[in-house]
Amino acid sequence: MLLDACAALAGAMAVAAGAYGAHGATGPAAEWLRTGAHYQLIHAVAALTVMARPGGRAAGWCFVGGGGLFAGTLYLMAFGAPRWFGAITPLGGAALILGWLLLAVRALRAGRSTAGADRIAASPPTAGDRPC
Repeated sequence: MLLDACAALAGAMAVAAGAYGAHGATGPAAEWLRTGAHYQLIHAVAALTVMARPGGRAAGWCFVGGGGLFAGTLYLMAFGAPRWFGAITPLGGAALILGWLLLAVRALRAGRSTAGADRIAASPPTAGDRPC
C-alpha cells in the first residue's frame, strides 16, 4: 500500500514539475524540471507496474526512491539550490539502474527455474508414460 501511494505521488509531482518546466521556467531551470519530470514519471509508472510481480517490490522502491532523489535534486537546483546538488543526482540514477538490474536478475532466475519444466512438458511421452 505504501509503495503504490508513493509511486502515485511521484507521478503527480512529475506532472507538476514538467508543467512548470514547460510553462513557467526558463533557461537551465526549465531543462532541469523537464529532465527530472521525465525520469520521475517513467519510474513512477514502472514502480506501479512491477510492484505486483514476485520480487518486484524491491525494484519498485528503487524506482520511487531513485526517481525522487534524481528528480528532486534537479528540482531543487531549478528553484535556486546550489549547483553542488547536481553531485547527488547520479546517486538517484544509480538506484534507478539498480531497480532495472533487480528485475533482470529476477527474470533470469525465473526463466532458469521454469526451463526444466518447459522441457519436460514439451518432451514426447515415452513407452513408460503411455497408459496401458
